[in-house]
Amino acid sequence: MEQGGRLAQAKWNAADIQRLYRHHGAALVAYSRSFLPDAAAAEDAVHSVFLQLLRGHVATPESEVGYLYRAVKNAALNAKRVVARETGIDSGERWFAHRGGDVEAELALQKALGELPDEQREVVMMRIWSGMTLEEIGAATHVTLNTADSRYRYAIEKLRKRLGRRSHD
Repeated sequence: MEQGGRLAQAKWNAADIQRLYRHHGAALVAYSRSFLPDAAAAEDAVHSVFLQLLRGHVATPESEVGYLYRAVKNAALNAKRVVARETGIDSGERWFAHRGGDVEAELALQKALGELPDEQREVVMMRIWSGMTLEEIGAATHVTLNTADSRYRYAIEKLRKRLGRRSHD
């Protein structure tokens, strides 16, 4: 079906959006939190992306998860600019919860993640919290597979050093 000389683009339906939020919402908030100084702003950035989806302003992309991460990063960076202050990541606020309830390990990981360069932290968050492939991460961040892979490897190496663990891979 054509509209105005172009093919009509499919839109996400409400069920798709709910599924995406249930599956990726918490990881996206943690990811957004890595760019913003407070949890409420991070949640707002994620919610604004999903609101745009619900309003039908976005055509279904080739990679849903890749799109979500790009959109959340953009929303978080825009929110950061609006606030017009460059603040470090507050290590006192929790980004996520440790599955075993070990708050000390959780805060140590959060601190180590906060010390990574943005590009490396971004890849780790996408890979570990959403299980994205390196190919998907490359597409989402507009870098080659080799660049995504090297950022991930460097980040994991730095995290292991900071957290006192040696690589067994």
